[in-house]
Order: sequence, then structure tokens, then C-alpha cells
Amino acid sequence: MLELRPNCECCDRDLAPDTREAMICTFECTFCAECAGNLLGGVCPNCGGELVRRPVRPPGPLARNPASTVRVFNPDCRAAKAS
Repeated sequence: MLELRPNCECCDRDLAPDTREAMICTFECTFCAECAGNLLGGVCPNCGGELVRRPVRPPGPLARNPASTVRVFNPDCRAAKAS
């Protein structure tokens, strides 16, 4: 089951579990659509994998299986992409 991480790893923007603005790779690295598209070019800076839109968990299952509250933030994300 996806963790549904609560923020963008690059800019630390909040990403609600029901947003359609969250992008993930196969390792669930999570980015906002703006960072994923404009900064990262659709490629995860951590693994090199493709970033795709994160699915939205419906309200019932979300209540039984809540999103993660653990924030992952890597301010070096922007520099990692430049190298």
C-alpha cells in the first residue's frame, strides 16, 4: 500500500492525500507537480525513475489506512538535479 507521503521532497510543499498534484516514482519518492515537471523534468533525482501522478485513495479506505505523517525533505534536491 502506498504511504501517501505528506510533502514534496524538493520544496516541502504540503501534499494532501487527495491531491492530484503529487507525483511519485516506484520507490514512492514524492514531489509536487511543479517540481516534478519544471525542475526535475519528470525524473526522480534519487533513483532516476519516472515520476507519475500518485493515485488518490478513496475516503473510506483512507480512513481505515491513513496517509503517512512522516515528512521527507531534501533541500539538496535542486542541486542534485543540476549535477
